[in-house]
Amino acid sequence: MRVQLGRSFGWLWSAYAVSTYGTWMAFGAFPLIAVRVLHSPAFAVSLLEAAGLAVAAIVAFSLGPWVEQRAKRPVMIAMDLVRFAAMASIPIAYVLGLLSYGQLLVVSVVSGTAGIAFAAASGAYLKYLVRSDHLLVANGRFEGTSWVATAAAPPLGGALIALLGPVVTVMADAFSYLLSALGVLRIRGGDVAAPRDRATGLRGADLLGGWRFILRDRVLRCLFLNSILVSGLIMATVPLLSVLLLGQYHFPAWQYGLAFGIPALGGFVGARLSARLVTRYGRHRVMIVSGRLRSLFPLGLAFVRPGVWGLLTVIIVEGLLITCMGVFNPVYATQRLQRTPADHTAQILSTWSAISKLLQAALMVIWGVLATLTSPLAAITLSGVLLLATPLLLPGRIHASVPEPAAPAEDVRAA
Repeated sequence: MRVQLGRSFGWLWSAYAVSTYGTWMAFGAFPLIAVRVLHSPAFAVSLLEAAGLAVAAIVAFSLGPWVEQRAKRPVMIAMDLVRFAAMASIPIAYVLGLLSYGQLLVVSVVSGTAGIAFAAASGAYLKYLVRSDHLLVANGRFEGTSWVATAAAPPLGGALIALLGPVVTVMADAFSYLLSALGVLRIRGGDVAAPRDRATGLRGADLLGGWRFILRDRVLRCLFLNSILVSGLIMATVPLLSVLLLGQYHFPAWQYGLAFGIPALGGFVGARLSARLVTRYGRHRVMIVSGRLRSLFPLGLAFVRPGVWGLLTVIIVEGLLITCMGVFNPVYATQRLQRTPADHTAQILSTWSAISKLLQAALMVIWGVLATLTSPLAAITLSGVLLLATPLLLPGRIHASVPEPAAPAEDVRAA
């Protein structure tokens, strides 16, 4: 039977979809603005991504307790409005002739920080909104939407950039956050917030609450270490692949787009299959098998060469990798939510995301140095070799999770 998750979930899902499509449509707009409008050097373009990611993660780390103690829907709406204002400031400054590299850096930090806070609040609200035994279906729908947006939105964004320029594309991204806020505003029903002591406010110890809970729970600890290392090692190679394919192998831009657009459809297929595979084979087996395969395929990028066969190699390797990620991610996200108590969910998710982004930024810098000392292909190969060891961090047999609170009345119906 097809699971119906209710109208409120539909609005939450719609808000996520529109902002995700907006983000991917504007993917690459910041570097283009930095290069073509501000004439920034290559180092400044790299710094824009790495520094924005790192500073946003550091700032967001302190937001976990703040998000935890507040109703989640107002937080999501506020973070969408912050991202709208930050992104909209770029075309306004451009029209006024005031746009600068410093503003791009500030906008990158502000939008990144707001994005982490939004994700933490939406994850906590999803746990409240959807019954525990249907979280896998809900996470699968988010995952599938993400991969479809990854495949479809960048080509649309590229066409928009070609027709109207990167500044207009950033404005379109800004409006996607405004639409997301309107979607969250349409959600009806209750909300969730952890109790807070107004007399003492936030204490320094509260900032480490999510970190301590992750380390205390064996399954969460294993999932955390595995997920941040896998994502960090994969993300570290993304800029190097661009240099390798576009710079050294001279792939045309349309082939480069195909190399990453087509494989993203595998993520949608994997997300659609995830719940069915769990029903047939069990959650733990699916998570372990897809987690191991996810760490195996990136090594295939070591065999990328110029020409058509090199393009096919990238498409096949990335397609297999992303399909496994599409299966793994909803299972892993569901396990994480189910093992997290309701009054710690936002704090744990914000801590998780912040540390993951910090590691990604650090590994991007380290792999950039490695590629400079050796070659982009050698650095990509080293990442693939190290990924082979990450399945050792996956949890063994998983025992019962934290008991779940009752779901809201509107919650889940079976069609």
